Amino acid sequence: MVGFKARPQPEVSGLRTFTLTVMGTTDLHGNLFNWDYYLDREFDDFAHNDVGLAKISTLVHGVRDEVGRHRTLLLDAGDTIQGTPLAYYYAKVEPITTRTHVHPMAAAMNAIGYTAAALGNHEFNYGLEVLRTFERQLDFPLLAANALDVATGLPAFAPYVIKTVWRTGGPPLRVGILGLTNPGIAVWDRAVVEGVLTFPGLVEHALHWVPEVRSKSDLVIVAAHSGADLSSSLGDQVPFPENCAELLAETVPGIDAVLVGHAHVEIPQRIVTNKVTGRPVLLTEPLYWGKRLSLMEFDLRFSERWELVSSRSSVLSSASVSEDPRIVRLLTHDHSKVVSYVNGRIGTCLGAMSAARSRFEDTPALGFINHVQALEVSKSTSLPVVSLCAPFNRAAAIPAGEVSIRDVAGLYIFDNTLMGVRMTGAELRDFLEESASYFRQVSGPGPFTAAEVSADVPDYNFDIAYGLSAPLTYDIDISKPVGSRIVGLAYDGEPVPDSFEFAVAVNNYRQAGGGDFPHIASAPVLHNQQQEIRQLLIEWVRSAGVLDPAAFVRSDWRLVSGGVPVMVTTNG
Repeated sequence: MVGFKARPQPEVSGLRTFTLTVMGTTDLHGNLFNWDYYLDREFDDFAHNDVGLAKISTLVHGVRDEVGRHRTLLLDAGDTIQGTPLAYYYAKVEPITTRTHVHPMAAAMNAIGYTAAALGNHEFNYGLEVLRTFERQLDFPLLAANALDVATGLPAFAPYVIKTVWRTGGPPLRVGILGLTNPGIAVWDRAVVEGVLTFPGLVEHALHWVPEVRSKSDLVIVAAHSGADLSSSLGDQVPFPENCAELLAETVPGIDAVLVGHAHVEIPQRIVTNKVTGRPVLLTEPLYWGKRLSLMEFDLRFSERWELVSSRSSVLSSASVSEDPRIVRLLTHDHSKVVSYVNGRIGTCLGAMSAARSRFEDTPALGFINHVQALEVSKSTSLPVVSLCAPFNRAAAIPAGEVSIRDVAGLYIFDNTLMGVRMTGAELRDFLEESASYFRQVSGPGPFTAAEVSADVPDYNFDIAYGLSAPLTYDIDISKPVGSRIVGLAYDGEPVPDSFEFAVAVNNYRQAGGGDFPHIASAPVLHNQQQEIRQLLIEWVRSAGVLDPAAFVRSDWRLVSGGVPVMVTTNG
């Protein structure tokens, strides 16, 4: 097995010893094979990572061959059924709710032999019927101790599972696995869960459940769909932090290890000291999409009961192995259906459209997205319409010539739905000020590299505004401090009064408070027809037949320093 060698398991005089290996994945996001559906080729990134469950399967079986399958467990920390065209296809095009067909992610995870998985927030994106169908198709439990049924106040999913690991010639080892999910679900998927489920804090519910799990177990592992470091994009919308796995380990006694998810970062090993017991707690987070497999090794010894002596963790890269031919054979047909679907021709583009520079200048690519959003919301209101969208995918490009579903879908890689809300000019200005925090403060016009002007803010939290019937124009002056960067905000050439009202087209994530932008979550809703933005883009091209980038050439906003346009190169 590439990258992993089991340590010998010494026999200690008078004591029986055992090493348990627990493997973990997280944030698989519908990645089955090492394939980029948007580019129609094998996946690759700047670090030459590979992705997908077929690669993970090879790593898992290599570890099992090395240490013995009976000495291993396999866990996941959530976000499994959303994120690729494959995930979309089996939720919307040939939904698993209307057919007897098993979701390919379920089929793969069953074949690999997962022990348990925590629920992620993206499990809820396609609605509870899809989630419950997926749950029934699994050979292992989906865990979420803090996903509560509103009617009963009880967990709506299994809170934990106890697995017995049998050791030949010795006492069995009982492993308790507690699942915790993200309180942000109540915000991000409000339309799905409101009035049905609530999502209290991870720490609060771990304090309730860990003692019960501990009483039944020799070893307690938490699979938590919550990043390690204390941070939140939820503001004051919920009283619980979005990311708190390290706080969980520090605060709740009785936890031996946490498999971390949600944050999309790699943590090979982090040791946290519990402030109540003084005992070390092991944390690990494998890189998302199946790029890594976490390995947790627990050395135990038995006297009157099993006791944990030491623990450690590491990660294995899926780029070091080939795809498991068993998974390939099992699910190639499902994969091929999706490849055919996304390559279906829907129109013609008169010139290439790229999103590569959309973070730094007005581009037709984002103008097209904003135009379609604004056009749809305009059907529900007589107010002047402004649209907001972010440069989700830097690699997105629609080629000149024939246009396929995957070309258009690559512009909008999230399964968001369209919302329309009413905002005043003052509120919109505040919103754009928050968006402008995407940039670092600089002096002079550059040239700068992208890294030099970009702050530590995700691309999806940089929203760009567009006026439908008339231009909404403004400068972002990054020589100024955050909060005072929006200069010359004008609609149809006139300064925007604070009291002027707009209908603002925006995605459901942002409207629900994602990113903690001001005013948007409390703004009156004007349009909410549960229309997927990506599908609106696809249908617009299909209906028009021809996509002309020249129709979306605008200069509505500029990145400036002291009024002078900033030059940014995208090689950094």
